Amino acid sequence: MAREIGRSLRWLIHGLLLVQVQAFYIPGWSVKSYRENDPIPLHVNKIYSDNTQLQYGYYQLPFVCPPTGKHHPGTGFFSGQSIWLNLGEVLRGDRIMASDIELAMQHDSRCKVLCNREINLKDEERARKLIEDGYVVEWIVDNLPGATSFVTADKTKKYYAAGFKLGYKDNNPTDPKYYLYNHHTIVIRYRRAPGKDGDRGGKVIVGFEVYPKSIGVNVKRDETGCPANLKDIEKPFELRMTPNTTSSADSGMTLVDATTVTVPYTYSVYFREDNSVEWNHRWDLYFMNQDEGSKVHWLAIFNSVTICGVLTGIVLIIITKTVRTDIKGYNRELAAEKGRSKTKSSKKKADHGGLLGQEVQEDDNNDDVPSEDEALEDITGWKLLHADVFRPPANGHLLAPLVGSGMQLLFMAFGLVLLSALGIINPSLRGGFISFGVGLFIFGSLFSGYFSSRVYATFSGVDWRSNTLLTATLFPGLLFLCVFILNLFVWAQASSTAIPFTTLIAICLLWLVFQVPLVAAGSYYGHHNAGPWTHPTKTSPIPRQIPRQGWYGAHPLRTAVLAGAIPFAVIFIELLFVFQSLWQDKSGYYYLFGFLAVICLLLSLTIAEVTVVTIYAQLCAENYHWWWQSFLVGGGSAAWVFAYSVWYYFAKLHITGFVSSLLFFCYSFMACVVYGLLAGTVGFLTAFAFVRRIYGAIKAD
Repeated sequence: MAREIGRSLRWLIHGLLLVQVQAFYIPGWSVKSYRENDPIPLHVNKIYSDNTQLQYGYYQLPFVCPPTGKHHPGTGFFSGQSIWLNLGEVLRGDRIMASDIELAMQHDSRCKVLCNREINLKDEERARKLIEDGYVVEWIVDNLPGATSFVTADKTKKYYAAGFKLGYKDNNPTDPKYYLYNHHTIVIRYRRAPGKDGDRGGKVIVGFEVYPKSIGVNVKRDETGCPANLKDIEKPFELRMTPNTTSSADSGMTLVDATTVTVPYTYSVYFREDNSVEWNHRWDLYFMNQDEGSKVHWLAIFNSVTICGVLTGIVLIIITKTVRTDIKGYNRELAAEKGRSKTKSSKKKADHGGLLGQEVQEDDNNDDVPSEDEALEDITGWKLLHADVFRPPANGHLLAPLVGSGMQLLFMAFGLVLLSALGIINPSLRGGFISFGVGLFIFGSLFSGYFSSRVYATFSGVDWRSNTLLTATLFPGLLFLCVFILNLFVWAQASSTAIPFTTLIAICLLWLVFQVPLVAAGSYYGHHNAGPWTHPTKTSPIPRQIPRQGWYGAHPLRTAVLAGAIPFAVIFIELLFVFQSLWQDKSGYYYLFGFLAVICLLLSLTIAEVTVVTIYAQLCAENYHWWWQSFLVGGGSAAWVFAYSVWYYFAKLHITGFVSSLLFFCYSFMACVVYGLLAGTVGFLTAFAFVRRIYGAIKAD
């Protein structure tokens, strides 16, 4: 017991060390330095909102300045040129393009005219709707998203929130007014470049701030079209059109005709030296607003350790006390019966040998010598199932592919968490989390085919080729079909969240060209080289009758849901931060992967222990249908996670619109299915190892 506890503590300490890399990320090779007057490209990306799941490319908006196609010397980009995106960026809805905004290192510009955009009534209504939904704009400079700057209440710390508002709405409930931001003050913070490049005058960018402002067209302007006084703006730009009117002094707009209005867009640029931020820590400002949650994260760790520790004690008691005592008693009684049989047989032979000349007829059917099966009649509980416990389950041809897919997802999940905790995947690698996830998922196909083939062979399956095909197509095919159907709804909304058709074709090629052959390779090796797992006991041809089960074991799904509450209790605190990052605070970045790595380890251990306890109780009730039950118990917490998602939708979110709500529930359901598969696989493999161990101990002794 001491050895097991020491091993668990050692793993826990190693996991806690990962917490120290919370906001760390590898600077890598992307350090870009600029000298004075060097051009700096500004890229526009998309707009997004916490109140909806639909994103839109910035240049898709009908009321912003369209790209002119002008070439910007020194940057290598044309205005409106699409920037190359990796797979993760495309899947997350990024649409990055070069803009017409001109930046030059250390060159300030009080005001420049970007364009005068003429919009109609439909465009104005679109802008009002986006402002009401709280949409935020994302611009990018030197791989940094333009940020809104905040200061803590005690004015001791500064932090960033990625993006800036498209406009704002006043608080008048009877006659709400909407104002569009049409002037942007850009502040670029820089410092001396590290190393020899800094000695040669190189500068690196450590901050990118955007301060939007709404300026009406009737304010006094100079000959270039810029406002004469940017600090004192009396009339903001209100989005309101009055047909059959040529001018409106109150709204600050001038109508070209009865249905159009001209929006003047301007911008200012200021460069400020800031030596308080190192280049390799420039992302820390985006994480400062999440520091308040550190205590809650530690509470989550304490909660998980407590639950896992109690379960560990229960499992150790079961293994060291109950199971070992049962096995020793079983073997002791069987050995005693065999010993008495040998003693009686020897005594009888001696008596027979002492009768000289007298023929003695031995009774071949001696009732005083019990057989091994007769000795088992006095044994109760799980030990009675030695001839049925490894009986192949019903629909084993479906369970094997599910276990294989679960191993594939398990490899992907732990790989992502580990790489993120080590800082290899970080916010500076835009779209890296999804791209690495796709790569790990494809490479994990080897494990999928291998484990599926071995489990299938263990169930006495012979057609390994059909099992390989089912493993390669069952889960990926259903997942792709769901994504494709949802994509049709998003396409109808002309949102950048929709996956382009060419990307769908690329995903299909990755599936068919890479994943399917890897599944086949793993399956071939598992079937021909590794073979099935051997059972320590033989299975009788006639199945044993299962007695009536208690209320907790009568319905497998009920048992799985009840048992799933314990793993859910381990993760529900951390789920709050994960959900907030995914659904509620899209401008933020989840970065506490050190905490998440420890939680994942504790979760895996908890699932394994809950499955062992549940399956042991089921076997003690003389129910040998544990194959599917172990998988369901392991993944039972997925039902609680989905219920938590439903609660989070109604209690925390303010999502509006049918499509956004559909995306939330469908994506939440698919995420819970993924979680259930990998958790169910942990439970299945743990139960399999546990059952083989306890019945193998009886056979071995």
